[in-house]
Amino acid sequence: MEFLKIEEINTSYGDIKVLHNVSFSLQDSEIVSIVGGNGAGKTTLLKTISGILRPVSGRIMFSDMDITNTPPNIIVSLGLVQIPEGRKLFSNLSVLENLELGAYTAKARQVKDDNLVKVFKLFPVLRERSGQLAGTLSGGEQQMLAIGRGLMSLPKILMLDEPSLGLAPKIVRVIFGALKETLFQGIAILLVEQNVQQSLILSNRSYVLENGAVVLEGPSKDLLRNDYVRKAYLGI
Repeated sequence: MEFLKIEEINTSYGDIKVLHNVSFSLQDSEIVSIVGGNGAGKTTLLKTISGILRPVSGRIMFSDMDITNTPPNIIVSLGLVQIPEGRKLFSNLSVLENLELGAYTAKARQVKDDNLVKVFKLFPVLRERSGQLAGTLSGGEQQMLAIGRGLMSLPKILMLDEPSLGLAPKIVRVIFGALKETLFQGIAILLVEQNVQQSLILSNRSYVLENGAVVLEGPSKDLLRNDYVRKAYLGI
């Protein structure tokens, strides 16, 4: 089942066209990665899906519903939740307060306590730091908190923008391992990453975005062996 389907999306900033006829799909309970270098259009793509940017043309389908011009708050309530690059936490609020703010929709508020238990099980350090100000956490802990806050919104699809940026390899493995665990909760993941190797290892399928266009796609295990990907992105 195609849970999320992007059809021939074109997005511009003023007169500058950034995305060029981008199409891809995400199945129920799978991880799909969008990989590419700086300026490839990855963040623009997520913002377009999230409703922050409106595409010039094309269509975004979610569970057979056209959400192309749907406001961001409605998109979140439908279950598409973005974890932005840079985390965007409320640094002067505690860990617990940040998590509780994630449960702002009516449906999420009804199961807030149960979801907190799940988030603390996924990231035990957040329970230990629950009373600590978010701005005093380490980079890795802040990324865990950003993901945890997203999970509090009851996502059906969790969209992550560069979750490994600036983090030590050990912390990246912990976070990516936790993301894989969320699949058992029935959450699909759209992962946007510059860390191509880790993304391909984690995901089921992948799309390579260059200059705003999809240039390669396929099972991630096949792209790991692809000569172009190995040379251009893995340095092999």
